[in-house]
Amino acid sequence: MICVFGSINIDLVCRVAEIARPGETVLSPGYTQYSGGKGANQAVAAARAGAIVEMVGAVGADGLGDAAKANLGQNGVGISGVSTVDLPTGCAFIVVSDDGENAITVASGANRAVSNAFSHKPSILVCQMELAAGVTLRAMQIARRSGARTLLNFAPVPAGMDRSVLVELLEVTDYLAVNELEMSALCEALSVVRSGETLAEHARCYVIVTRGDEGISIYHPDPEAKSLALSAPSVHVVDTTGAGDTFVGVLASGLGEGTSLNEAARRAMFSATLACRSFGAQSAMPSSAELQAYCDP
Repeated sequence: MICVFGSINIDLVCRVAEIARPGETVLSPGYTQYSGGKGANQAVAAARAGAIVEMVGAVGADGLGDAAKANLGQNGVGISGVSTVDLPTGCAFIVVSDDGENAITVASGANRAVSNAFSHKPSILVCQMELAAGVTLRAMQIARRSGARTLLNFAPVPAGMDRSVLVELLEVTDYLAVNELEMSALCEALSVVRSGETLAEHARCYVIVTRGDEGISIYHPDPEAKSLALSAPSVHVVDTTGAGDTFVGVLASGLGEGTSLNEAARRAMFSATLACRSFGAQSAMPSSAELQAYCDP
């Protein structure tokens, strides 16, 4: 069983020709409401890929919270670990340009009140950085003591993070999933050379770097082991929102099934690519059947 410990949001998405620059106002014809939050997104992606998934997080006692929990349940994600707190449900404001790029602002709300106490005993715990770093650290420490493997998606990069907390997080991380900007931020914070090989060796964990349409790279903590680069298939990109979360959720699903890291990462890359073909985060995630047909035609 996979446990996703993380954020639950509602996303408000609008399309524009170009993303506004600082001080600029642009108009959009309307907006669409989607279920989101990096934690919830990754839980849904893992469930759609066929995994048994439990979500641990928090929502507010409001209509958005009810919608978020209903959506998780409809996607086969267990919600016994989702608490209701006296804060508004988290909300993300997402602007998508005509070329598929996005800009996102997240109002954390109820995500600030997530407890690190959870009763599930997963085989893999998946975490991100939308919750307080100390709370995430404690959850990963608990999971590690129970014998679970841990997958940390270092996104979004927290501002002014305490280096000692970062070091502690990496000490209890088995798999680290980052994009190139997040990798650079981590290397800078750790005062190490900016490279996947150096980061994996320093953090003593597997590092999977996503590189957009260029594919992914996998680095081993053993400096003698060879890194692996995989090229991404080409698709018409409509919206990149949620592609990274799709990758992490499907990666966790594969690892939970006992698939090798290389194969789990390959399928996760294909799934993330497919998620770029339509709008929304969770709504664009492929099903297990769609992924199977695409990976093994």
